Amino acid sequence: MADLTDYTGLVTSEHNQRPKFMRVVAALAQPMVDLMNLLGGMPDKFDLDVAGGAQLDDVGRWVGIARRVATPLTGVYFSLDTAGVGFDQGNWKGPFDPDTGLTLLDDDTYRLVLRAKIGANHWDGTLESTAAILNSIFNGDTYVFIQDNQDMSMTIGVAGKVPSAVFLALLEGGYIPLKPEGVRVNFVIVTSVDGEPIFGFDMDNNLVAGLDVGAWGTPL
Repeated sequence: MADLTDYTGLVTSEHNQRPKFMRVVAALAQPMVDLMNLLGGMPDKFDLDVAGGAQLDDVGRWVGIARRVATPLTGVYFSLDTAGVGFDQGNWKGPFDPDTGLTLLDDDTYRLVLRAKIGANHWDGTLESTAAILNSIFNGDTYVFIQDNQDMSMTIGVAGKVPSAVFLALLEGGYIPLKPEGVRVNFVIVTSVDGEPIFGFDMDNNLVAGLDVGAWGTPL
């Protein structure tokens, strides 16, 4: 970051002992220093990892997806007595959020959606790359896999750490634009135990595991 002394320090000893002269130099140089610092900080302001608020909205305009969803997301508000919307899963209802459902995504969820949209902008249309893009937006604790049902439909499985209720609602509602044209999503199945694979036979990995390891999959 630029500092005013970077420039006032260049004034020679013949002049730097004159207070009025130095104040004039400082008054002329300070706006330029502030401008350089502002411009130098612009990349970070719009960096997807750290941007927030209006800056994240601007990133969304470039990427091509807005923070506001067309249809309210229901069943996503935080509740202690409802499975799937407890701590680290449910979304706090803001003072201006409608009772009918969430329409405005918070920064963390919107950032995940933007990452998915960026991946979709470079997507080749295959189911393999769909799973790879969805996995890339998480921190490595959540695992997404896709089953091609061979009837123009697919099933999405989510194992490991369960994403937030808002993200799951977006995935179920088709707001994550990573579905081949003409292919429908039959089910989104999520592990019923946070951090565990989904129960299934003939597999034993972080996606699907058998008895005593895998957890029942819960359809959304």
